[in-house]
Amino acid sequence: MPALDGLKILDLTQYEAGTSCTQYLAWFGADVYKVERPGVGDPGRHVAGQQSDSLYFLSFNHNKKSVAIALDTPEGRNLFLQLVPKVDVVVENFTLGTMEKLGLGYDVLKATNPAIIYATIKGFGTTGPHSSFKCFDRIAQSAGGAASVTGTRDGPPTLPGATFGDTGSGVHCALGIAAAYIQRLRTGEGQVVEIAMQEVIATFMREPLSHRQWNPTPEQRRGNRTIVPTDLYPCKGGGPNDYLYIFIATSRMLDAVFAGIGKPELLDDPRFSTTPARRENGDALFEEIKEWTLQHTKQEAMDILGSIGVPCSAIYDTEDLFADEHLRQRNMIREIPHPAHGNVTMIAPPIHLSASDVEMVRAPLLGEHTAEVLGCELGLAPDELSALEDRGVVATR
Repeated sequence: MPALDGLKILDLTQYEAGTSCTQYLAWFGADVYKVERPGVGDPGRHVAGQQSDSLYFLSFNHNKKSVAIALDTPEGRNLFLQLVPKVDVVVENFTLGTMEKLGLGYDVLKATNPAIIYATIKGFGTTGPHSSFKCFDRIAQSAGGAASVTGTRDGPPTLPGATFGDTGSGVHCALGIAAAYIQRLRTGEGQVVEIAMQEVIATFMREPLSHRQWNPTPEQRRGNRTIVPTDLYPCKGGGPNDYLYIFIATSRMLDAVFAGIGKPELLDDPRFSTTPARRENGDALFEEIKEWTLQHTKQEAMDILGSIGVPCSAIYDTEDLFADEHLRQRNMIREIPHPAHGNVTMIAPPIHLSASDVEMVRAPLLGEHTAEVLGCELGLAPDELSALEDRGVVATR
């Protein structure tokens, strides 16, 4: 049985932070009703000027049902409020105050369903001097500290390319909803789950923040080289991502590196025999290892050193991920058929439950499930739905 079988969610999220949250819950088997504006839908559907659903949208909306309701009309708002007692959770990541302007704030929803769990994702939370500030992933990464520790020591702060602020906030919100749901099963009471994207990134900063114990000044950017010879090494091919990253934490790992690159004599070289000596001669040691990595592709180098206990990885680019045999054997790469795009290659859920298996289903077309959900949950007949559609209250494609 799916882990979250029976959990019903009204999903008002858009773009990535909120959609990641509801996607995780849908991956675990929750029924997610994605409520979208008729004729427009989640703005993520049209990223980069896409007329049909963008790959961006498809990536964050698996296993959901699209219900197109005009919430800014009295009839649409009333339909939504009729759905609230039928579900367990409402999730939104609108700009602060939007739900209240629609007449759908937590107090209103709680009056309709006292046990409702209301989850909200905001850039800076719902209180505090920055609560009204707009936020996107890279804003959160800046405000949460991640940019300050990314990059080279002599260069400017660098914004990480992966969307930790968005998807990280979504995963945190999904965990908060799961916790609130378990509590509600015990007490019968709902509650508010609030996520601030800045705070999520700040929690990802716990390791660099811990350095204040011995150095109570702003953490310095260290680039790729930390403890010598930890670093990024160029490999055969010369492409922009033809690199191997090696991380050395113990003397045993260092011994394995020297053996793996065919230079065991470096163990006795006084330039590299102690930590201070390696630090002083870091450039020379880098060249010794680089001489070897340039003779191998990044994957060959990873396989050789990884198999003898050296922590290392090729720098995977976006195409490498889809081609990776390891990920494919673990069923992390899926081909999902879509009526407009054909078979689309997607990354699968990264959390594996041994007793819960949910098929990965494509993202819905706008309004694809309006008739199904409103018919099932509210008992609306086809002629009633048709009349609502004629008035622009709903869309059924």
